[in-house]
Amino acid sequence: MKITQAIKEGKQPFKILSGENHNLKEPLVLVFGNRYLLEDDTLFNEVKELFPSGHIVMGSTAGEIIDDTVLQGGVSLTAIEFEKCHFSVKRKNVSEIDNELLLGQSLLNEFSKEGLKHIFLVSEGSSINGSALIEGFEGVRINNIGLSGGLCGDDDRFERTLASYNESAKEGEVIAIGFYGESLEITSANYGGWTPFGPQRIITKSKNNILYELDGQPALDLYKKYLGEKAKELPTSALLYPLSVRVNENDEPLVRTILTIDDASNTMTLAGDVPEGARVQLMMSTVDDIVDGASIAAQYAMNGRTNKPELAILISCVGRKLVMDQRTEEEVEEVISVIGTGAAVTGFYSYGEMAPFAGKDACRLHNQTMTLTLFSE
Repeated sequence: MKITQAIKEGKQPFKILSGENHNLKEPLVLVFGNRYLLEDDTLFNEVKELFPSGHIVMGSTAGEIIDDTVLQGGVSLTAIEFEKCHFSVKRKNVSEIDNELLLGQSLLNEFSKEGLKHIFLVSEGSSINGSALIEGFEGVRINNIGLSGGLCGDDDRFERTLASYNESAKEGEVIAIGFYGESLEITSANYGGWTPFGPQRIITKSKNNILYELDGQPALDLYKKYLGEKAKELPTSALLYPLSVRVNENDEPLVRTILTIDDASNTMTLAGDVPEGARVQLMMSTVDDIVDGASIAAQYAMNGRTNKPELAILISCVGRKLVMDQRTEEEVEEVISVIGTGAAVTGFYSYGEMAPFAGKDACRLHNQTMTLTLFSE
């Protein structure tokens, strides 16, 4: 595995941090960046000039992770040449298939299943129901095919998110990268570090990822009551107080972040499904809890690995970043202390993270977690 990494700040050209880009043959080029910079069509052309044979996947973020650094308002680039394995990239737009479950099924069906080890998703993040997208993949994938990834971000603006494959970034894109090869070892895991508080309430009215009522009362009214003065800062302030959602008594609770609110209909739209009958509870966290959670996520991802990782893609939630503030890089440093310094680290802060729970096969949509996908050939 040969890897080149670079960063771009503002209108400045890319600054190569490591590797020699001209030696890479048909690399996978991961470009994560600020939405305003990705809106500029010249960015794709600039990357294409650096890697003419590259397969360029772009995604907007709420912060870019590269090595042990978290950028804000920049662009990170990681180009990977696989020497023993290969990959395939597929894309769909929500305008082509407006049902996320069917979109996921359609994307997976485009991949050859022979030798397919893992699929990594870089998805539209501002309007898509991430759990329905995953359900589409889960419904038709073979058990030994791994699945992980993240929903693109837009800082804490929640205006629009962008992604693309081999073209300028645009809205509504879902990019799937399939990895193939006998020697390829890929593991993924996640963990949060958030603590529930306050009374449990039951979802009495919802539709997919739209929450209408808790305990028979308008959910948005109840949520605003808990937030107090912070309700004026919605939906941004919701990142600090996500919801713990337990669908069944014996299931692990999922964490759900609020993407948008609708005062007219008194509803909240979340990043994933919130089924009726599920129990919900508010959550909160501290800097130390988040750092500890990142460490646990890294330990889970390293469990059972045969080889040391050569590449680590980190997807963390924008809500964690808001809590961490000036100490954001601490959770990245904690991950590196666990996985070792031999892996090239890239990734971004997202509107949703995709990975299985520890010890489970099935992928789930998470919010407010640190998610790792580790690669070695």
